[in-house]
Amino acid sequence: MKGIIFSEFLEMVERDYGYEAVDRIISENELSSNGAYTAIGTYDHGEMVKLITSLSKYSGNSVSSLLKIFGYYFFDVLKKGYPQFLKAAGNAFDFLESIENYIHVEVRKLYPDAELPTFETRVLPEGTLEMIYRSERKMADFAEALIEKSIEYYHEEAKLKRTDIEEDASVVKFLIFKN
Repeated sequence: MKGIIFSEFLEMVERDYGYEAVDRIISENELSSNGAYTAIGTYDHGEMVKLITSLSKYSGNSVSSLLKIFGYYFFDVLKKGYPQFLKAAGNAFDFLESIENYIHVEVRKLYPDAELPTFETRVLPEGTLEMIYRSERKMADFAEALIEKSIEYYHEEAKLKRTDIEEDASVVKFLIFKN
């Protein structure tokens, strides 16, 4: 998993819970990185699981809830750092459809070793977009938040329905209905 995910997660934790929380969730886990992350580095996804599980215990929020909060936060990071991806699309559907064949292609140019989720998209009748998320990292809550924020960014009215195809959330179907 790319270091930008870790470094931004710790930034969010510091913003929302303070430096003490960052220090605590790092120090109570055995991390091969020792909690030192660079944006371009690659780190074991297991470290993120440990950090977010510790934050869940510290904050009293569920892991699922924290992944969504982080997804909302991370959308703003992407908006500031990579505005060209958002500007290239005229609406949320165009943006969401571009993730796999445009955005992830560009990410792989910058980070050839990036292990990204996959998104299969299909436009259905009556203004509905189907997205199938697949990832061994099981961060569908994070993806869901990014989808919600993209709809908000384009000022669209839409309803999102999530169906876990696999119980462990490694495969999830999202249906986005435009109002």
